[in-house]
Amino acid sequence: MLALIGYITINLDPVLVKVGPFSLRWYGLMYVLGIALGLAIVFPYARRHGLNSDQVWNIFWGVAIASLIGGRLYYVLQSDPHSYLNNPSSVLAFWNGGMAFFGAVFLGVPVLLLLARQQGVALGIALDCVAIFAPLAQAVGRIGNIINGDIVGYQSTLPWATAYGNKNSFIAPDLVNVPLQPAAAYELLFSLGLFLVLWPLRYRMRPAGMLFILYLSIYSIGQFILFFWRDNDIVLWDLKQAQLTAVVVQALLVLGSYLIFRRPEWFDPAYALDDEEYDDEEYDDEEDDTVADQADDTGTGHQGEVAADSQH
Repeated sequence: MLALIGYITINLDPVLVKVGPFSLRWYGLMYVLGIALGLAIVFPYARRHGLNSDQVWNIFWGVAIASLIGGRLYYVLQSDPHSYLNNPSSVLAFWNGGMAFFGAVFLGVPVLLLLARQQGVALGIALDCVAIFAPLAQAVGRIGNIINGDIVGYQSTLPWATAYGNKNSFIAPDLVNVPLQPAAAYELLFSLGLFLVLWPLRYRMRPAGMLFILYLSIYSIGQFILFFWRDNDIVLWDLKQAQLTAVVVQALLVLGSYLIFRRPEWFDPAYALDDEEYDDEEYDDEEDDTVADQADDTGTGHQGEVAADSQH
């Protein structure tokens, strides 16, 4: 009996308002709110690092468009590409739900680096802005996924399992009113936790770019774990597409970390300058020590000569 009543039912229609052919969906609204909240915390961070509003907006719009396209296309590829090819108009209909974050990264990050270079912004600062912006925006956006029912787990008898009763939800017809693992809620909580981890580190991690590395690394680990509860197709080695992608991303992050420390002048010129000044100071100290040692040797030799002369 507890298995029948001990779960949460969501009956909300994914469409919030419909006026003629126009529909305002919870999913789209939540992602707009998430983006607005993310920008609200990014602007002070960017200004503190010397960016002006024009630079932030010029980078943001290009990256936003690239991320939407990349995230949607990757979702289509890992879902059911044949059904989308039969209905091409739905391929880029991201406002209906269905985005893959790693696709947004694969297309959004190269565009971010190109635009940052064009705007004269240090690459690491631009990357770290993403690490500040993304987790909070994702957390708010997941509310739309919860209402949509487009991210769900396996059937469950847990007291926090979620069942979808609205016929317009994205849940499969045979799973309507069936309690499932609330995978979207897990994603929301994870994103909030990730934001709370990164926020105190935003001015502490150097060189710039390493905050982004940490963000994407933790996110990839989280996706690898969370997808064990998500009802997605197994692709290889009992793993799902996102889990395999997370492994590849972790390997790429090792290379990214090496590049940031190998070429800090590309990512954080101020850090590179500090490092050069530190090296110069060390070099000057070594020179001073060498001169002092030579003076001591000269003084010792001279004292020896004086002592010898006095004996004569």
